[in-house]
Amino acid sequence: MRFWDLKGELLVRKLTILLLILLFVIGCNSNHTSNDIFQYKDSFVGDNSAVINIVNQLLAAEHFNGIELKTKEEPFGIIVKYELFDKETVINNATYLFTLIQNVNWITFNSDMDDYSISREDLETWYGKDLHEIDNEDELRELIQETIEDENNVNRFLNI
Repeated sequence: MRFWDLKGELLVRKLTILLLILLFVIGCNSNHTSNDIFQYKDSFVGDNSAVINIVNQLLAAEHFNGIELKTKEEPFGIIVKYELFDKETVINNATYLFTLIQNVNWITFNSDMDDYSISREDLETWYGKDLHEIDNEDELRELIQETIEDENNVNRFLNI
């Protein structure tokens, strides 16, 4: 009788370990498919979860310090707080946020050292493109890359 109990206990342990491994593999796999930032396309400023998920996938996410969503009255805006950021982060992140969030009109990037405020209208004029028309990340990256290559153009836009 004792031999059977020992064998049954070993079987339960093996099945438990296999179940844990299976759950881990399924969990890891689901994270990879959910990292497509364009799943948040057409989000709204008031969707706190979507806005934070977008910001967490953008440049300088490791320096992200907080966010304020200004939704009480139009024009709607977002204040993104960082420990630090650079000009490329401002242009890149503003472009993503304006592309993915349909009702945001202005964004302020804030740190202890710098503040930049950008309106949707000014950024779209600078690009010469309606950001709502962009429907995939490759097109968005290409637009950003083409524009930020000219540092003088970036400085003029940011009024530096």
